Amino acid sequence: MSAPSDSQRMEKIVSLCKRRGFIFQSSEIYGGLNGCWDYGPLGVELKRNLKNYWWRVMVRERDDVVGMDGSILMNRAVWKASGHEDTFSDPMVDCRSCKARLRADQLIDKKGVKQCPNCGGKDLTEPRAFNLMFKTYVGATEDESSITYLRPETAQAIFVQFKNILEISRRKLPFGIAQIGKAFRNEINPRNFTFRSREFEQMELEYFCRAEEGMKWLEYWKEERLKFYENIGIARDKLHVLTVPDAERAFYSKGTYDIEYDFPFGRQELEGVAYRTDYDLSQHQKASGKSLEYFDEETKEKFIPHVVEPSAGVDRTVLALI
Repeated sequence: MSAPSDSQRMEKIVSLCKRRGFIFQSSEIYGGLNGCWDYGPLGVELKRNLKNYWWRVMVRERDDVVGMDGSILMNRAVWKASGHEDTFSDPMVDCRSCKARLRADQLIDKKGVKQCPNCGGKDLTEPRAFNLMFKTYVGATEDESSITYLRPETAQAIFVQFKNILEISRRKLPFGIAQIGKAFRNEINPRNFTFRSREFEQMELEYFCRAEEGMKWLEYWKEERLKFYENIGIARDKLHVLTVPDAERAFYSKGTYDIEYDFPFGRQELEGVAYRTDYDLSQHQKASGKSLEYFDEETKEKFIPHVVEPSAGVDRTVLALI
């Protein structure tokens, strides 16, 4: 008998998850909601065990990391300062033949001609920017002054609370702030089961350090995160480290690794480990007018720390385990 295709394997995984009570389609009796999933009795236990283990390894068993739990809704100014309001977008393309809406990077290139991956059509619109943040309103009126967004990442809550946590925890560099929480992205085309969803959960650490130590800690956290996945039962030969090329990195990053996993639908990112320099804290200090500097009592100098960020997806890791 021939081996099942990758699409058949994914169909079996989706079916198994429903039958065994791991994962259900959200709002299923009403036809579902694309990109949203509910965890059943077994799924929620697996997910909780994963998060508890991550928290134990990343926070409780370390002396240099503390935790926080930020709110999903934040002042709109946070997203303006971070650049999300203006630049957090994907290039979107429509296929005029089959009416599919796609990310530009999903198009197939055949002999230099872009084609729709669904129907093979070549009648495509020009790429246009599509902001991925979910807009909402705070308060009784829906006007420009009440706009905010469901957070697209958990990291910004850590950056804007950096000074408060630094002062009450009395930590010295290097140290980290960890958080597990929901994030939301209005994906153009959610796909591959829970891998790319519109509502998902992140496990993130922002590890603050001196500028001259940034690359050292980038390497350190890459290795620590690989050990984590091996310790939860993911085979090392299914894990791969991609050094993100300069042209594909965020402009403020001095180095980024993608830890990838061999899913049935191909090798895809499980976690990113990025050296974000001092970009985020500098942006928020500039926009807010409030000092986010670190004072070194030994050298008597003030400076904005750099940060290394290991950012893992809860849902993607659960899918890899399943």
